[in-house]
Amino acid sequence: MKIVIIGAGSASFGPAILGDLALHAGLIGETEIWLVDTNAESLDTMARFATRLFGEAGLKFAVHQTVDRTAALPGANFVIVSIAVDRLETWKLDWQIPLRHGVRHVLGENGGPGGLSHALRNIPLLLGIAHDVERLAPSALILNFTNPLSRLCLALHRHSRVRFTGLCHQLGEGYRLVNQVLGLADGSDQHAIEQRLHLVAAGLNHFSFILDMRDRQTGADLYPLFRQRLAAMPASFEPMSRRLYDTFGLFCATGDGHAGEYVGYAADTMALTGYDFDARAEHSSNQWHWVRSVADGQASPTLKASGERAAPIIAAIVRDLNQHELSANIPNRGCIENMSPDAIVELPATVNATGVHGVHVGALPRGLAAMLNQQVEIQELVVEAAVHGDRKAALQALLIDPTVRSYMQADHMLDDLLKAHAAHLPQFAT
Repeated sequence: MKIVIIGAGSASFGPAILGDLALHAGLIGETEIWLVDTNAESLDTMARFATRLFGEAGLKFAVHQTVDRTAALPGANFVIVSIAVDRLETWKLDWQIPLRHGVRHVLGENGGPGGLSHALRNIPLLLGIAHDVERLAPSALILNFTNPLSRLCLALHRHSRVRFTGLCHQLGEGYRLVNQVLGLADGSDQHAIEQRLHLVAAGLNHFSFILDMRDRQTGADLYPLFRQRLAAMPASFEPMSRRLYDTFGLFCATGDGHAGEYVGYAADTMALTGYDFDARAEHSSNQWHWVRSVADGQASPTLKASGERAAPIIAAIVRDLNQHELSANIPNRGCIENMSPDAIVELPATVNATGVHGVHVGALPRGLAAMLNQQVEIQELVVEAAVHGDRKAALQALLIDPTVRSYMQADHMLDDLLKAHAAHLPQFAT
């Protein structure tokens, strides 16, 4: 079998995926692992890290590296993708520019003007990979981790013929939040929390809602107890999600920060501080120090499940396990009854030899469905803007976005975003 990892030079993503593959080696079997990254130095370090990790674990994984993905893709069974363009610096601009125009957005990564800008850069990159997969590995499954996840997966759905699934571990935050309210499991042990609680959540990536909340030990419906204990939580605990819950009847599974990107009034309850870029840069630096130390033989590799789901899904397909997954991002196809069949929705799935299949969850409350369907239409416009370099489609996406309050704000902000990222947006050059 052949697994290609594109974006393998990431200090966090690379070791996490490699470790998960090692932990699932018994199910996956002998495998060629191809590491791909445009940064040759980072790629070489990660290849040496992988060789040492697999070697000390006694695994028969053959490690290859290349900066040319077309050399890695022929005959691939699975293609794992996590890519970014100068991630922190471009994200800073996605955050700062809308703020200067008076947009009260809370994160600037996946929704709102920042999500538009992020998608305009990444959609052409992901579609380039997809078209290479079409030619060189037409039966491969793409497991995409790249954000904005819904928008990028919609681009794959609309403008390629590849098989794909979008993956995100944000639902784990929902488990932590619910357990923080109920106190049924050790809050420091994510596995223990998921063994005690069972959540069914559906919606869009970073904006999904808990449909069912149960105690795995007794089968009891926990929503009544959750509502009672939530009322006793400090006012600072997820105030926006609590407003949505009180109004629309379901608790948001992703936490205020991410969900707030899709809600125009999120800043009423959240400070406009944005992402902690300095902490992320420090974490990446520390992570790279450890990766290099392992690669150079100065530190020992450790095997610990990352919480990402690429390796378990690969194993489930290879072994036809009919495995339940808490969440996957795939075309709706009727799983959520009152959302577009072509929308990229996040919901539970079953994984077997034929692929990743969504679980039917019925209809969402009308108000929630209305909010989510509005985001789906925004995503459609964003995809068209990114694929065709269509400024008018991008402007339309901003004008129907709940975080944008005026035409002039949207028009001038779009010009500034396109100018700031012009080097990464050749489709808008003409």
